[in-house]
Amino acid sequence: MKKFSLLLLLGFLLNACASVENLDKSAVVDKEPEQSLYAQPKLVVGVVVDQMRYDYLTRFWDLYTDRGFKRLINQGFNCKNNHYNYVPTYTAPGHASVFTGTSPQVHGIIANNWYDKQEKKKVYCVDDNTVNGLGTTLAAGQMSPKRLETTSIADQNRLHTQFRGKSIGIAIKDRGAILPAGHSANAAYWFLGGEEGKWISSSYYMNELPSWVQNFNANEPAKKYLNTWNTLLPIAQYTQSGSDANAYEFGFKGKENPDFPYNLAKLAPENGGYDILKATPFGNSLTLDFALAAIENEALGKDQDTDFLTLSFSSPDYIGHNFGVNAKEIQDNYLRLDLEIAKLLEYLDTHIGKGEYTLFLTADHGAIHVPNYLKDQKIPAGYVSSSDLKKRLKNYLGEAHANVNLIENTSNNQLFLNHELIQEKNIDALALAEDIKAFLLAQPEISRVFTRSEIEMNAATEKTKLLVQNGFHQKRSGDLVFGFLPNYISYPEKGSTHGTGFNYDTHAPLLFYGKGIRKGSSFNKTYITDIAPTIAALLGIANPNGTTGEVIVEVLD
Repeated sequence: MKKFSLLLLLGFLLNACASVENLDKSAVVDKEPEQSLYAQPKLVVGVVVDQMRYDYLTRFWDLYTDRGFKRLINQGFNCKNNHYNYVPTYTAPGHASVFTGTSPQVHGIIANNWYDKQEKKKVYCVDDNTVNGLGTTLAAGQMSPKRLETTSIADQNRLHTQFRGKSIGIAIKDRGAILPAGHSANAAYWFLGGEEGKWISSSYYMNELPSWVQNFNANEPAKKYLNTWNTLLPIAQYTQSGSDANAYEFGFKGKENPDFPYNLAKLAPENGGYDILKATPFGNSLTLDFALAAIENEALGKDQDTDFLTLSFSSPDYIGHNFGVNAKEIQDNYLRLDLEIAKLLEYLDTHIGKGEYTLFLTADHGAIHVPNYLKDQKIPAGYVSSSDLKKRLKNYLGEAHANVNLIENTSNNQLFLNHELIQEKNIDALALAEDIKAFLLAQPEISRVFTRSEIEMNAATEKTKLLVQNGFHQKRSGDLVFGFLPNYISYPEKGSTHGTGFNYDTHAPLLFYGKGIRKGSSFNKTYITDIAPTIAALLGIANPNGTTGEVIVEVLD
């Protein structure tokens, strides 16, 4: 009986052990894999191409290599219907909006320059006389992001990583480097031309330039690009642009015709010294050279915390203003920029690792065809004389109100009323604004006018008014906002410009590539303010504090 009991107990224990073992195995097999809440690229690179129209991707497609723009599109995600959702479409508000996820209404960068109603003078978007230049004693170094009222996505990454993740901004233009990198950036660098040809910063970021920047400048990085600018490919292949020398281009001082080739060393003395490089594709090359040096020397993407590089190619804007969007010079610029993008991607593959970085590419605004060119093709277009318009308005105020000084300032298609004089004369400001609106609408070149009281209702349902509303800052903007007819600009009669809410200015490329990004494309409408929240979602970090854009869900893997 005892033997039987012992055998029974032994059998029970063996069975129990087997059951426990099977239970453990079952638990291991059935355990759900942990879902990743976010991607963690080693480096995020935010690329802005200044004045890049979306159709530059399609117009020049056949001559692009497979390694630059085509790689981003074929292996990344292309938002084909991406637009700016405000006016004015200028460089400073464009760069600010890309990286803050909101419009000038919130981030406060309403233009490149604007009239400050408190200081009674024009101010520049990033000027700051409380800081000193690094690498220069000129005022060109006295810059900071102090006028930007919100955080950027780079700021949010710094906050999320307890400031271990680095943030660096680079561009030829100061505003293209400073605004994207945000308030807490480790550094922002911009290019000083003239006789210097070097990269500078300000004491806002550090006490002195890092030794690697000093060494980079000591090697005279711009000097090697003062050579001849000729077409990358035989010019006969440039069939997606107009004739080489034409009446719609400025060109450079010291050269009779705006046609290839350009002897930059010979032309430099009459065109600002090293500043001439800004209006050539070699400005892009110079920018990328410095960016790659920054990645290496700042060890970006080399630890567990995501770093952020904001990189703006400013030269396409200078070239567009100089030659116009249909120029051979524009086509050559983008074929060469394609090679720079390829060089950047290949460098990141090698030094950061394939699949270890995320990159997006967009533009700060588009550009208009040269109106004189459009007129010659029987397309309605023209030019507005701002001085003549001001004169007409002044004469009207003198006749209708017996006072020509009721307007304090006119800038960026905005009128600022002289409220001190209006109060002194006991004039009804609202009635005066409506009266001026009626006068402006009667002018042949004006298409729309909105008063401050209309805009502040924030009840826009019509597209044009919504664009104005999104670009209107209550404290910084004027009392009336007006717009010209399509294809009408206040600009010299050569070259292209931008600033309106029309499609040629609002439609910008938006390409996402790399870690956490799906392959594909979409015609769904997206807005420039959607970029920052999309990157924030990818990184699993908080949106910039003023964000009004939405996550582009279809982009994320």
